[in-house]
Parts: sequence; C-alpha cells; structure tokens
Amino acid sequence: MCGIVGYIGPRDATPIILAGLQRLEYRGYDSAGIAVIQHGSIVVRRDVGKLSSLVDLIRQQPLNGQIGIGHTRWATHGEPCERNAHPHTSANGKTVVVHNGIVENYREIRADLLAEGVQFASDTDTEVIVHLIQREMDAGHDLAEATRRAVQQLRGAHAVVALSADEPDRLVAVRIGNAGGVALGIGQGEMFIASDIPAILEHTRQMVFLESRQMVTLTRSAYRVQTLDGEPVDAKIHSIPWDPVSAARGEFKHFMQKEIHEQARALTDTIRGRVDFESGAIHLPNLEISPDDARKLRRLVIVACGTSAYSGLVGKFIIEELTRIPVEVDYGSEYRYRDPILDNNCAVLALTQSGETVDTLAALEEAREKGARLWSIVNAIGSQAMRIVDGYIAMQAGPEIGVASTKAFTASIVDQYLLGLYLAQQRGTLSPDAARAHIQNLARLPDLVGQVLERDKQIKALAGELYQYTNFLYLGRGINYPIALEGALKLKEISYIHAEGYPAGEMKHGPIALIDEHMPVLAIALRDGVYDKMLSQIEQAKSRGGIVIALATDGDTEIAAKADHVLSIPETPPLLSPVVSVIPLQLLAYHIAVRRGADVDQPRNLAKSVTVE
Repeated sequence: MCGIVGYIGPRDATPIILAGLQRLEYRGYDSAGIAVIQHGSIVVRRDVGKLSSLVDLIRQQPLNGQIGIGHTRWATHGEPCERNAHPHTSANGKTVVVHNGIVENYREIRADLLAEGVQFASDTDTEVIVHLIQREMDAGHDLAEATRRAVQQLRGAHAVVALSADEPDRLVAVRIGNAGGVALGIGQGEMFIASDIPAILEHTRQMVFLESRQMVTLTRSAYRVQTLDGEPVDAKIHSIPWDPVSAARGEFKHFMQKEIHEQARALTDTIRGRVDFESGAIHLPNLEISPDDARKLRRLVIVACGTSAYSGLVGKFIIEELTRIPVEVDYGSEYRYRDPILDNNCAVLALTQSGETVDTLAALEEAREKGARLWSIVNAIGSQAMRIVDGYIAMQAGPEIGVASTKAFTASIVDQYLLGLYLAQQRGTLSPDAARAHIQNLARLPDLVGQVLERDKQIKALAGELYQYTNFLYLGRGINYPIALEGALKLKEISYIHAEGYPAGEMKHGPIALIDEHMPVLAIALRDGVYDKMLSQIEQAKSRGGIVIALATDGDTEIAAKADHVLSIPETPPLLSPVVSVIPLQLLAYHIAVRRGADVDQPRNLAKSVTVE
C-alpha cells in the first residue's frame, strides 16, 4: 500500500520524510525513495526492499534540503526494482513526482510521449505523469498550472505530489477519486503533505483533507486549495486530537465510515504487485501452483463465516467462469460436523479477515485430515489461517477496526478474482488476450468504486427517509444475489433492523407474503443478463404495495419509472459488479444506523474475531 510524505519549511526535510514513511510501513510496500532539492537541484535516493535499506543508502550518500517528497511503493507496472521505485523525474531532471493510483490510459499517453521523443527511464505508469507536467512547464506554465493540466489527461483515481527545481519554494498535490487520501498538515512556518494522518501527526494537529478533483499549492507559510477547474476552495481545517484512536479516525465520525471510504485505495493496493499490466500475468508469490497441479485440480471448496461467506459466494461465480473448476461454498461453522468428501485433487480456500476465526480454522483442520491442499485469503499478517496453509493471499485492505467488515469484503472478492485469473492461466482456460481484457477491467475498478463513494450525500438523504422502518427485504440474482445477502447483513448488524436477503426468483416462493407498505424492498437490478427478470420482481413488489429501492445502472430511465427510489452505479464489467454494487448498500446501512443512534463500530453482541463456538 503506497505511502506519500512531503515537507517544506526551515528544517531538513530528509529525516522528517523518512520518519513519516516509517509510520506508514504497516501499509506494505516493496521499494522506497525520497527526493529533495539540494543546492538548487533535485537529488533522488531510491532502493528496493524495506525502508531500512533506503536509510542505509542515505547514510552512505547523504542528502539534505528544506523541501522534499518521499514514497513507499507497492509495484503495479514494472517489477520491484530501483529504476521503478518512486520518485520519478522528468528527462531534464527538473521535475519530480510521487503517485498513488493506476493510470488506466498510460499506454496511450506513453505512446504519444515516445512519438514526441521522450525517453523513459522506468516501466511504470507513474512516469508518464512527470513527463506530462514537464511538457506543460516547457510550454510556459508554472508548476501548479502544469500539474493541473497534466492530471486532467489521466484516467483513473490518483493522488499526486509534484516538486520542481525551477520553483523550489512550493509543493503541489492533487487528489482525483479515491486512490488515496491527501492530508495537508499546517505548521508554524512549515507545511506537510501525507497520504495518511499518522505520518505527520507528530508535527501538527491542524489538517486539511483534499476532496476528489481538488489540488493544493503549498509554500512554507501558506497554502491554496482549488478545484481542477481552477475554482478556489475554502477548505475546512480539522483539529486532530492526540488521542491515537481519534487520530486514526481522522476526518470521519466512525471507523466504519472511514473504512468504507478507504475501499478504492484498498482495492488499488490489492491489485498492486500481483498484476503485470503488460503481459497480463498474475503473480501470487505466496500461493504458487504449477500448470500440471492446476490442471489436476478437480474441485475447490471455499469455507468462511458471515460476510466472508458471502464473499465466497461471489467468488464461486468468478472462479467457476474463469477456470471451469466446480466451486462449493460452505459455512466454516458447519463444515466439520459432516463428513466432507475431499482428496488431494481438491483445494480448500479459507476466507477470513482476522485469520483467527475458530470455525474457519476448524474447517481447515478437517480438510487437512482429508488430504486436501489448503489455501487462505487473510487480512491479518501472521495469523493462524496464514501460518497453517500450503499457500495464501494476503489482503491489502489494511487494519479494519469496525466490527462490521466492509473493505475486507471487497478486497477478498478481488483477491478471488486474481486467484481465478491465476488458475485460469495455469490451466490454459484463458487466452492471453482474454486475460488482458480481464486485467484492464480490474484496473478500472478503483475508479468505479470511487465514483460511487462520491454519491454518499444522496445515499445519506435516502437513509433519512428509510431509517424508521423495522423490516427490509433485499433481492438479487446471479452474481449479485450474494450482495443482497451482504446488504441485509450489514443493515441488521449495525442498525438492529430485521433484514433478509433473498435470491429474487425465490420471492414468490414465500417472502412475497410479507410485502406491504411497511416492508421496503431493495432490488439489485443492474443492466446485466438477468435485468429483465429483476424488472419483473420489482413490478411484483410494487403491485403488493411495497416500497421499492432499486440499485440500477447509471442512465436507466426504465427503472426510475418503476421504483420509488433509485440508487445507481456506473456500468461495470459483470464479474466485478458485486464490488461496486455493495458500496451503496454499505453506505445505506451506515447512515440508517447513525440516524437510529446505534454504535456502528461496536454493534451489540458482536466481536471482530469470533474465537469461540
């Protein structure tokens, strides 16, 4: 998970930046670097591996200056190596950038720049940004205007910080979408910039948080926030308490709210280091399987509990379509109480946020006794579910404090997507062209999630109309049926409202008896292969007097004419649609719970890690 730290002021920037990066080490990375203006020129130090390697390098080759930027990188484009580490400099060495995010259209931009004679020094997508900025500066624009013009040529979600030797008295930072936060720290005659609060909290408690499509220009004693359209912004200053819990929550009222809004960044970090965007190859270094073993695999069993079990149901659709391997999903709490049929041509995949859920661990033990190979997808590094298996994928969601899981749910779906692509490539069930198409869809995902997160106010307003109801019915079909289950679970977990998730085709086999004007029905009705079927379910609910909330695809006027309320998401590739469609349901549950006065971070009777039966 990439980290960014920047400084401008009277002190030596190097130790401040290195200390800030150290506080972001928990986010994971494979290289690190720093750039400062020293004696009028930009000097860069970068190294592969842990931050300690960079510190040793700087000890051997010191650099000092009063303005600089630093970065910890998790590789997306290009292998982890010194030449691909951030910061990246322009060809003339006068401009330097650090970046969180994925430049979805970097191939087109790179081709244009190559045609202009630009020479690239790395394999990264990030390098196109610094060349675009330098091109605008060569055309006569200052750093802020050049950065503003450059980033508007990018597709995707991004956090960018830029520095120029031609303007050694300022830093420029931009946020587009939700690839990462951008926090401005206001000091006494000095300014700080970081991707997360802990990096700079030691130096200041006064912070400004950039919203999407905003940029800030910093000098030692002033800052100016504006939109990417050039309009000035009167940004609110937040006073962050020294209390570690409150500080970690930052600008958000609850951890759950923060974790919902971190999902675009968490998904970017989930993809990092595992996808080769050039070749289309998937790299899962802790879960390696040979082509021969992959072809011998006859069955995959997913075991999980609660939210993770619903993630597994989504994973079943994904993995079966990509690999043609039959997939079963079992509750970990039930699995060992029957006599499961397993052998060495079966794999059992555990999904667990904590890695310590006792039921899931017991299911793994049962599977080992039956001779199956064991895999896990886990968020907690070093947990039991990671230690006892034959191979694992570590989620890159970061710490999840809220008891009701949100970002670990979406991260685990994407990890299953990566697993499906990897197995498909090993088994030969996907052509290289098909694999690249899937990977391009994956690259778009964080931006799609970010677009939905920007609709939070609309969802909050809807919650204000719904929070007094005491029963809800959630309906979905196909790959979004598990999202109906998860949406209902979120609502009942944190608001204590009774809610049920159902496959929409089953509504007439029982639940339709419950529908009246007191039972809101939330129908997931995206423009996919079961769209017409969902329209029919909506009409049936309306004819019984039900209040219908439709989750639809942007621009769907037909749904708007049938439903009482419409929430919408951008058009999304079908296999990835659950990751995007769950976001409005998480936000709706959150805002309803807040209106009802519930403790959303610590719901009654629930624990984050269930370690007893």
